[in-house]
Amino acid sequence: MATATPPTLRSLYRSILRELPHRPLSAPSPLQQRIRSSFSTAPSNSTSSDYDLLAAEQYVQYARAQRMYATLLERYNPGMGMDEEERVRLTARRVGMDLPEEWRKP
Repeated sequence: MATATPPTLRSLYRSILRELPHRPLSAPSPLQQRIRSSFSTAPSNSTSSDYDLLAAEQYVQYARAQRMYATLLERYNPGMGMDEEERVRLTARRVGMDLPEEWRKP
């Protein structure tokens, strides 16, 4: 089980802040303020603090995995945010064809 030493807590706190959207330290979000206050208060007993430490580490792992998943999804599915016409046009270009211009009434 992990022990709640000051360097461990500092490292965990920084890991959590790294996974949150970046904001300047001069204007922290309410979530950042809440996390800071929970890390700055003294733990009441060791079993509860160990449990909180493990839960925070698990949260960091989950947030990191979600960020990596979103990155990989964007990388390997580039047409996700496109409309159907643009996707068809790019698919045709990929195999060496150009779609004809659509005729529209003036």
